Amino acid sequence: MRICFDSRAANEMHGIGRYARCLLAALRSVRAGEVLESHRPRPRCCGVFHSPWLDGALLHPPVPMVVTLHDLVPLKRRGEYLRMGLRFKLRYLAVQRASRVIVPTRAVATDAQSALGIPAERIAVIPEAAAPVFYPRSEEEVAAVRARLQLPEHYLLWVGNLRRPDPRKRVRALARARRELPLVLAGDAGRWARELPNVILTGKLTDEELAALYTGAHALVFPSTEEGFGLPPIEALACGTPVAACDLPVTREVLGHRATLWEVGDLDGLLKAAEQARRPAPEPPSWSWSQAAAATWEVYTAAAQAAQVSSSNVTGPSPISSTAIRAPKAPRRAPVRSQKR
Repeated sequence: MRICFDSRAANEMHGIGRYARCLLAALRSVRAGEVLESHRPRPRCCGVFHSPWLDGALLHPPVPMVVTLHDLVPLKRRGEYLRMGLRFKLRYLAVQRASRVIVPTRAVATDAQSALGIPAERIAVIPEAAAPVFYPRSEEEVAAVRARLQLPEHYLLWVGNLRRPDPRKRVRALARARRELPLVLAGDAGRWARELPNVILTGKLTDEELAALYTGAHALVFPSTEEGFGLPPIEALACGTPVAACDLPVTREVLGHRATLWEVGDLDGLLKAAEQARRPAPEPPSWSWSQAAAATWEVYTAAAQAAQVSSSNVTGPSPISSTAIRAPKAPRRAPVRSQKR
């Protein structure tokens, strides 16, 4: 069986790009010659098409389609994505028509069922992992990065996309929150980020530099109010760095006891928890990209087999109406007590 993989996503600089690059490399290592890079699948060239991002999902795929749905933030936070309304509606309609949908967490699976009406049997939860490049770096590598970026010896770290402001990441609020240690923001920065007060911007980094930056940080701060998975905490743990994150269903599912989870509305407390973090950090989850690739190939096989059954029955599963697209209900959870010390 040959797979068409939309590798355009690998050019993205944020988490989706990391996912596409790591998964594609892992698939090639176990299925050499069976993975083609194309966003235009043809039945004579491949048996299944995989779009590892929402932007590549096709409304009328000529072969069974698998789509990776990283989150449903545009549906859950409609007011912040008004200008992209029609675009997202069409993309989500394409996701509804997919043979199989891959999500990184059970939390996203629940959202996909409630917001898009996708049956549970068509959803596969496949976690993500830190790329192999992220491991504890030597003192010499850490010192070299500090020297190049003119960083202090002790600092807190935030990692992400700074090209455009993203309200759910709360970078502006984080920059203004009370703290004692300097805050380093790692990522290619737009003009808005360069105007933030009392922060240090790194600009664009290589993966090796980012690994050294993780290793040298006192702790990683992860203040997001909405995530589908959240790779920076996993990458930080892989580099031996403690993590302080907001207490969300996703962070509880992905990180569990490996991070200090803090009340969402208390950024001052989150920063305090990060400053009080101590090494050694817990080990990251043992899940690897090789395991993710093997699980993804099983999804391809299921999609191809389902298409064969549908063709033998003449009619396949009826598509879900676009009117079924709705914002998911906010999950109910018990109140979280601040772990103030």
